[in-house]
Amino acid sequence: MLQNIRVVLVNTSHPGNIGGAARAMKNMGLGQLVLVAPHSFPAPEASARASGADDVLANARVVPTLEEALAGCALVLGTSARDRSLPWPMLEPRECGHKTVVAAAGGQPVALVFGREHAGLTNDELQRCHFHVHIPANPDFSSLNLAAAVQVLAYEVRTAWLATQGAPAAGPEPAAPALATMDQMEGFYRHLETTLVEVGFLDPANPRHLMARLRRLFGRSNVDHTEMSILRGILTETQKAVRGEPHKRKEP
Repeated sequence: MLQNIRVVLVNTSHPGNIGGAARAMKNMGLGQLVLVAPHSFPAPEASARASGADDVLANARVVPTLEEALAGCALVLGTSARDRSLPWPMLEPRECGHKTVVAAAGGQPVALVFGREHAGLTNDELQRCHFHVHIPANPDFSSLNLAAAVQVLAYEVRTAWLATQGAPAAGPEPAAPALATMDQMEGFYRHLETTLVEVGFLDPANPRHLMARLRRLFGRSNVDHTEMSILRGILTETQKAVRGEPHKRKEP
């Protein structure tokens, strides 16, 4: 189950922090590391700081974009230390660990996303996350080292996982519907934005926060595959109506 959890580091500046994060992950039984456009990797400093977690580094995937790093994920949790202009569902680390384990136990890939050492994640990157996670550190000295932040969340994930190992066996439960993956959601958001422009609801010259608010709405709705098919079908038929094309309502 822990192998369904990936740790995503975005645009990391210092290779030593990548090694430190790998060590923190291996301490807690996590092995999937994804690096989005790191400044320097592989690097001797990363291997030195990994202190034995060389297998995590060797198996790390390096990708150019966050969208590629999140492909296939049904749940994405992004770390955030700053207040944002548009509030997002917020979790503390313990809640994050619980949600991560519940989703991963259901066989659905989960991503824990960490931003740049100096600036964290951008607003656009955070809008790709279902939840933001805030570590309630000392407000007078709240800046955590990247590897330390990974350690905190990895520990909470392991604590939640260990709690499930000691739970009594339960009878079989109906399988939950498979949630739409992040790449499917991104395709939906692009389709939705195009449709809203076509029907005149969204002015591309003055979009304000409309798409961000819609991302927040659908992000907390746990859209599954069947619901995604319904939503995409509605958008397609709406576009046909606006363009004057023949269309036929279909039940997915």
